[in-house]
Amino acid sequence: MANRRRRGEVSLARAISKLGGASRAEAARLISGGRVTVDGVLVTDPAVPVVPEDAEIRIDGARVWRAPFRLVLLHKPRGVVTTRVDPEERPTVFDLLGEEGDGLLAVGRLDLATSGLLLLTNDSRLAHVLTDPLNAVPRVYVVTVRGRWNAEKSLLVKGGVADAGDILRAAEVVARKVSGRESHLVVTLLEGKNREVRRLVAAMGHEVTRLKRVAFGGIELGELAPGAYREATVEEVTQAMGWVSDA
Repeated sequence: MANRRRRGEVSLARAISKLGGASRAEAARLISGGRVTVDGVLVTDPAVPVVPEDAEIRIDGARVWRAPFRLVLLHKPRGVVTTRVDPEERPTVFDLLGEEGDGLLAVGRLDLATSGLLLLTNDSRLAHVLTDPLNAVPRVYVVTVRGRWNAEKSLLVKGGVADAGDILRAAEVVARKVSGRESHLVVTLLEGKNREVRRLVAAMGHEVTRLKRVAFGGIELGELAPGAYREATVEEVTQAMGWVSDA
């Protein structure tokens, strides 16, 4: 009979991530590199099961403790990638955060040409809940497209558009300004599929020229300047954690 895992048991790499010691990928590299001990024993297999709250996990001799909860709002500028290390050496959101980004993981991604609100947290469960399409967490974008948008196109994208094997759908589309040269839209999504806004707009025969996320899960970007970041307020943390309690 196969051994059953104890309650709360996860892989060592995930345990380090849950405790805020490193991302799961970084933890795996540290473990494989012989830099991690569990209860005084060197472990080199990232898949070894442990209970994070019960095990004494050390990296280079330093104990990994559960870090205090953090939720950070960052205004990601265009031209910055949502990753910790970029092979092409482009600037990353973690370059903007510096040491303040230690132990944080991005809640989803914004592509290179998209700006706006990016949430980062050291709570992997919160990150999972906010990005799980089943939870229908709203993301709101301000979008500029080439050409004249009309009400019929808003209805079509709200009804659902087939693209590359996916059904893409906007929960809401509000046209703020429409002209022959360009149109300004506010688009609300509930799933956050890869490049979803751009693909929806392209399916309607338009091209996105500017895309900015202004809200995620009820948390708003507000007046935060491009490249700036701040810790979430108590009210914003409550708003975010409400999605966890509902999941």
